[in-house]
Amino acid sequence: MKKRSLSVLAFLIFIYALPAYSNAPIWIAEKNGHQLIIGGTIHLLTPADYPLPAAFKKAYEQSEQLVFESDIQKIQDPAFQLTMMSELIYTDGRDISSVLSEETYQALETYCASRGIPIAILMNFKPGMIAITLTMMELQRLGIIGTGVDAFFSAKAIQDNKQLGQFETAEQQLSFISSMGEGKEDEIIAHTLRDIEKLPATWDTLRTAWRQGNLKKLKEVALTPLRNDFPNTYDTILAQRNNAWMPQIEALFKTKKATFVLVGILHLVGDDGLLNQLSAKGYQIERF
Repeated sequence: MKKRSLSVLAFLIFIYALPAYSNAPIWIAEKNGHQLIIGGTIHLLTPADYPLPAAFKKAYEQSEQLVFESDIQKIQDPAFQLTMMSELIYTDGRDISSVLSEETYQALETYCASRGIPIAILMNFKPGMIAITLTMMELQRLGIIGTGVDAFFSAKAIQDNKQLGQFETAEQQLSFISSMGEGKEDEIIAHTLRDIEKLPATWDTLRTAWRQGNLKKLKEVALTPLRNDFPNTYDTILAQRNNAWMPQIEALFKTKKATFVLVGILHLVGDDGLLNQLSAKGYQIERF
């Protein structure tokens, strides 16, 4: 199977018995009369993707509180972004040229020249950050620059005075990004450069699958390649985080507040996905 760019899959990051299609990626988990609405998100969209499927609006209106992966407002704060940059660059004397093979570094230089990107601005970035940065730049070049689902609803909830929660701190999420691809630096950059050329078609496929709530397609084009090609990263950014979130999700069922959980869509896909884990614990999963 052809490997895919980890940076593309990271944006999503993110149940065989469940229906594959829906008009929105939103489910209801229920047990003993207690319910939780769980929505899969995508972190970057185009203005044309709005309005979102009507089910998002309905789920939001029915909810008293929204729970996200992390503290979105803090992540967007300029002060935290400075901290983030300090964690995503080398501070030990290394730079990207010292951790890549000569062939891969030359390919990176060639690509940057073709896009008018000064290689100097990337030199101190860790490979995971370079992969994400180049993908972001390419998405922006394609016009994919709109607000993602998480940021949209976080801002709306603040405006409407709804309660916000998160499963992990901004610092924890930063540590996952910082360690992404550690030990496979050369491989990640090479795959990113190769697959970024196919980004328009890949992104359209992923975005369509997300909008439909097509878990089968998402598993095929995103989850399985990530798990096969980068098993350590899959375990770190998906499986381990899902496992850490499960006790918090179960605790939400015990509250009296109507809650809408919003996490990256890949966190809901596959054996380690939150929907599958809830189903295994006896929760009934249905489409919203």
